[in-house]
Amino acid sequence: MAATLLIVGITLMIIFGVPVAISMALGSAVFILSKGIPEVVIVHQMFSGIDSFPLLAIPFFILAGSLMNSSAITDRIFNFASHLFAWARGGICYVNIVASVIFAGMSGAAVADAGGLGAIEIKAMRDRGYGDRLSVGLTAASSIIGPLIPPSLPIIIFGFVANVSIGKLFIAGLVPGIIMAISLAVMVRFIAARQDLPKDGNFSFRTVGKSFNKASLALLTPIIIVGGILGGIFTPTEAAVAAAAYALILGMFIYRSLGVSDIWKVTKETGEMTASILFIVSAASIFSWIIKTERVAYDFSSMMFGVTDNYIVILLLINLLLLIIGCFLDAIAAITILTPILLPVAVAAGVDPVQFGVIMVLNLMIGLLSPPLGIVLYVLSAVSGVSMKETIRGTLPFLVPLLITLMIVTFVPAVSLWLPEALGF
Repeated sequence: MAATLLIVGITLMIIFGVPVAISMALGSAVFILSKGIPEVVIVHQMFSGIDSFPLLAIPFFILAGSLMNSSAITDRIFNFASHLFAWARGGICYVNIVASVIFAGMSGAAVADAGGLGAIEIKAMRDRGYGDRLSVGLTAASSIIGPLIPPSLPIIIFGFVANVSIGKLFIAGLVPGIIMAISLAVMVRFIAARQDLPKDGNFSFRTVGKSFNKASLALLTPIIIVGGILGGIFTPTEAAVAAAAYALILGMFIYRSLGVSDIWKVTKETGEMTASILFIVSAASIFSWIIKTERVAYDFSSMMFGVTDNYIVILLLINLLLLIIGCFLDAIAAITILTPILLPVAVAAGVDPVQFGVIMVLNLMIGLLSPPLGIVLYVLSAVSGVSMKETIRGTLPFLVPLLITLMIVTFVPAVSLWLPEALGF
């Protein structure tokens, strides 16, 4: 009963505008003190919650993505993709998707994609005469591919909270990420035929070759990250350091598009974002400890299976809950709060923890596109100057392929588990 009141109290504080981290830390601290547990437990749990080597990957992947945006490396990637798909009807739409897939291998954050590459994508579509709804809607949908394809900040958090191999989770997200991109491309094909979208030009090996040469070093970034992890050259954390170092070298010494002032700005932004994420993680560590000691997950699991023992219904209910939560709560916060509660239920229903990690992240990424608080919608509305209403209307059609992808990932375990098993993870 006391734990239920804690969850309700934290939820109410979040609804009334109290920051997520403060809500969890304050609520958990009051709960612990009311139980007569020594105050030192609070400090110990908060410190131990972030005293982890895998979490070091977070600031370095954020830094790598920010450096890529600030040094115009994303422009080179976008230009290459533009020449590659110039022949297709509505080709710039496919460019939008492919560029997001490539950039996904560098930043691991949907907001970084939306705020950096998204501005380039929307401008390019507008310059070619595409309407704001299609431009903003597709850009929003393609931006959430990033957190599934490695590297991925939400997957790092899930792996840490659930005590699951982050390397295995990275590989598990590859195929679902590609399926998501294909499903969006199918929707674009339908829209292109219906709206008679134009071609941007003819395919030219010479033009593609030139743009590839300009972007080739940038395109090596995801190969270095994923290839290094697959080849056992470095851990995901070490891969993050390598990605940041490589982005810095490209920006400063090869492309020479990154100045000292840019580095200071990027470093400051990285520090602020990292502090925000780790504060949430540390606060959630106290909450997770309470959930375990109070056996909340066991009680919730018993309640779910008391309603039904049909695993399909249980998975649908979990997906529905995550989609709703994703509309209101930041993905990092949702993962740290809900993983200790929902993971035991999913495992009891026969879901592999790795597969559940992909399901959870995909759900919460779709939540980033869902009103009223989908942060990607706000970012793109601000970047594009399009009203929030029009941004939402443009995004809604693309929720269909994303939800279809979610159902495939949920009910076809091989989509997530085949590649890690084939590679021996």
